[in-house]
This record gives sequence, C-alpha cells and structure tokens, in this order.
Amino acid sequence: MSGNSFGSLFRYSTFGESHGPAIGCVIDGVPSRIALAEADIQPWLDRRKPGQSRFTTQRREADQVRILSGVFEGLTTGTPIGLLIENTDQRSKDYSEIAEKFRPGHADYTYQVKYGIRDYRGGGRSSARETAMRVAAGAVARKVLDSLVPGGVVIRAAMVQMGPHTIDRSRWDWSELANNPFWCPDATAARLWESFLDEVRKAGSSTGGVVEVVAENVPAGLGEPVYDKLDADIAKALMSINAVKGVEIGDGFAVAALSGEDNADQMRMKDGHVHFLSNHAGGILGGISTGQTIVARMALKPTSSVLTPRLTVDKHGNEVEISTKGRHDPCVAIRGVPVGEAMVAVTLADHLLRQRAYAGS
Repeated sequence: MSGNSFGSLFRYSTFGESHGPAIGCVIDGVPSRIALAEADIQPWLDRRKPGQSRFTTQRREADQVRILSGVFEGLTTGTPIGLLIENTDQRSKDYSEIAEKFRPGHADYTYQVKYGIRDYRGGGRSSARETAMRVAAGAVARKVLDSLVPGGVVIRAAMVQMGPHTIDRSRWDWSELANNPFWCPDATAARLWESFLDEVRKAGSSTGGVVEVVAENVPAGLGEPVYDKLDADIAKALMSINAVKGVEIGDGFAVAALSGEDNADQMRMKDGHVHFLSNHAGGILGGISTGQTIVARMALKPTSSVLTPRLTVDKHGNEVEISTKGRHDPCVAIRGVPVGEAMVAVTLADHLLRQRAYAGS
C-alpha cells in the first residue's frame, strides 16, 4: 500500500490499524533545536480522543503518545521523529458478524477489490483511528510554525453545521468552544444540536456536519502558483480525512453567485502595508498566501455505521442485509475538528519550510 505519507519538506508517514497493537508516525524535515516533549503533543491528542461525551464513540483509548526518536535533551535533533500510540481498547468481536459483508458507505468493498484482503476489525487501515497520528504530527507542525513565525500561527477550527442546522455567525464566540461537546462557537446552536443529536443517537442513526478551519498570522508568500498551490494542498489535506466529501476555501461555492465587483478583495494601504477590505478568497490568491486569515471548510458525511438494516452483498456475491453494531460516532464531524486543524498545520509548516528554502530565510 502506497500513499501513507503527506508533505514535501515537512513530511510525515503514518502506520498501524484500528485494532492492531499500535499506531504511529515518522516525521521528516523538522529543523533541529526546537523544544519538543510529549507534553507538547498530548493536549492536542486529548481533544480528539474518543469517549469524551455521549456524542462520540465510547471506545476508551488514552491515546498516550511516546516519542521514540528525533529528540535529545528536550530539543529536536533534525533527524526523523518517531511517535507511537498503543491501542488499548480493541473489541474485534464487535465486527465478527460483518467479516464477510460489505458495509454500505464504508471502504470494505473497495479495499477487497483493490487488495484482495481487508481487515474488517473497525476498518483496519481505513479507520478514523489513523487520524490520531495526524493530530500528533500537527502538534509537531505547530511547534515548527511557532519557532519560525514571529508571534506564531494560530490555527483554530469549529463546527458550523450539524445535519441541516447551521450556526448564526453573528453569535460567533471562540470562547464557546470549551462550553459544549461540539466545538460550536454559537451557544444557541449548540443547545439545539444537543437535542437533535440525542435523537439521532438513540435511533441508532448518524448525521453529517461542516467544520471550518481558520489560520491567523500566516506569512504572505507561502505556496507555489501552479500545481502546488497552497489552497490546493490544503484541499488535499482536508479531503484525505476520513468521511470528508467536500472542501471549500474562503467563500467557496458561494462565489458562483457573486459579481466580479463583489468577489474581488479590494486593497488599500494601511500603516505602510497592503490592507485588504474583504477576504472572499480565504487568504490565498493564485495559490499563494496573502497574509490574511486563511479560511477553509470541510463537509463530513454521516457515519456509515447505523443500526437500521441496509441492503448489501457479501464477499461471495450473495445479496444480504446488514446492520452495524459496536461503538460508533453519531456525528464524526465532532472529532474532525482537531483533525482539520492538524492537517492545516502540517500543510502550512511544509510550505513555510519550502518558502524558507526558496528565499533563504
């Protein structure tokens, strides 16, 4: 299996399966002499780990990270950084009834077609369990950004839609994210989502959501103007997350309804610097960062594991029905919030290192 690595200069590769003994990653390209400890990574993993509320999978994983290499006396050495998380709450028996059936909406059928074999225990390599290592790599990327960008880069994400219910942007308050289990910036919407998702969860069903990722204090000039556009790489990073089916940058699909006059982000001078009067482009023009806030959104589909019987086939070609039992997220978009932040972090760290290699500073 190829395609387990992401990035060019800041590059990480993940390994492991949902119900294997451990998951891990190796990160290449981190500059030397950056302070790094497990305590710098763990808080970000704690935001993603399962079982923190009734609205996420009840699988209990501590997600305790260990640094295996690349750090000496608290500083990065410039050599590959190895990270490992042991799996401690596998229940492979939960999947015994579906060992030969293809779950609709999952990667079961495509994995079987491609490889002739699949790990049916929680999806194996296709499981969202793999995203824990993305968050770990994102934590290291944040350290790189903080060490190289004056003032650091602030990367935050929030859920802005659950099922058909969207937030009211006039009530956006970043401090509200800590007050509800949905990373929702709108307290009123969060209360609605709670009752809505309780109904979904009790019915054994699931719902989708939209996550918005915002990166502030990003230097201008990051990104390459043709195939390695910064927005193209952010889109790839977010699209590579499990369950993501759509990504937009800035105003995204809404720009189709705008006029050229309305869409163009006009510019003036302010304190000797270029100042934009709007940010429809989401902080990226021609594939290169403008210095404005970068805004990206990703749409995540409903978790495909539901209790209601669905029509499918098995590996022998028999037409059967299937209902998926076990521990599943009724809205996987909730735990997608820290993963989206991490993928933007690794993309920005990669492009920052590329720009420094190009410009020499």
